Amino acid sequence: MKRNMQLSDATIAVLRDQQLKGIQQKSLSREQLALIYDNNWFKIWVPQSLNGLGLDLVNGLSLLKELAYWDGGLAWTVTLCAGANLFVGFIDPLVGKDIFASKQVCFGGSGQIAGIAERERTSYRLKGLWKYATGAPHLTHFTLNAYIQEKGQPMLDEDGNPLVRSFFVDREQVLIHYDWDTFGLEATASHSFSLDNICVDENRSFSIDAKKSTYTDLLYQYPFTPFAELTLVVNFMGMYQRFLDLIEKLFVLKSNQGKWENPESKAAFRKLDEMQQDYIDRTGAILDLAAYSWDNIKNGADNTALYERIAIESRDFVEIILSNVIKLYPHTGISGAAADNEINILFRNLFTASQHKLLQKGFL
Repeated sequence: MKRNMQLSDATIAVLRDQQLKGIQQKSLSREQLALIYDNNWFKIWVPQSLNGLGLDLVNGLSLLKELAYWDGGLAWTVTLCAGANLFVGFIDPLVGKDIFASKQVCFGGSGQIAGIAERERTSYRLKGLWKYATGAPHLTHFTLNAYIQEKGQPMLDEDGNPLVRSFFVDREQVLIHYDWDTFGLEATASHSFSLDNICVDENRSFSIDAKKSTYTDLLYQYPFTPFAELTLVVNFMGMYQRFLDLIEKLFVLKSNQGKWENPESKAAFRKLDEMQQDYIDRTGAILDLAAYSWDNIKNGADNTALYERIAIESRDFVEIILSNVIKLYPHTGISGAAADNEINILFRNLFTASQHKLLQKGFL
């Protein structure tokens, strides 16, 4: 299937060559990280004024999709870390300018509300354990969400709900728990981390709210939930497209080698063609929604209905992807069960990625 090419042949060669190494060492390799830093991929959503790429939503999604086609583990890491680096648009500008002067700055952490932030005048004392900080070994700063307390008592917002704020802390303040041991996305090294009574200034807290953004870039006016849904679903798109392309090559090989009777071969290609066309249709529909919603942000139009459609169609597509991969996988033979086979890697990555809560559908 045709792809929107953004990567050079040399870049693709490195991605393909290093994928297995990252998996084997359960962390991105030195070469993979060098490629990321050289191309500024952790700063996809960082303004150019802060040495970032400053891409708009549509072009950023296209890049993530292409990365996922070649290496799901690297793409997932870039997606989550670049998404955390986006928080620069909501933190103190002076602090952000200083931190993001570094070429290798990389935020990352947990979306869970899992700890306590005890307020002490103009600072907070943080403690707790947070799971699944993607890219933990190379993060320069860890992000987290915590319940706010004062003098040991929970603080409430204006609606009477527990008050929650987001924070970022320096790597040196964090204890990493090396507990990421999954059968897919191994290179993301999404380990847990904890803090034990770490004191941070108030300028290390922030709220991901368009009304509180500290930069005027349009991206920081785009709500974070549909943004996260889109950045995750394009990872599924890229990995799934690669899976379908490899299945097609495998089917052609089987057919040429006479391993199928003609009726069986025709049925297999017909079913695969239906899946490929469905992929094209669903991908186009979701990316169109992203483009329309971005245009509306630029024009100040209401996006409520589009955000709802993004949420529904992204989850529906992920469900279809997982279902189709299950249907196709048994036809890959024993070679598809080999741990170093790319089809097997894609299978593992897709189903590990499916454990992310954001794009899961509820049980019927």
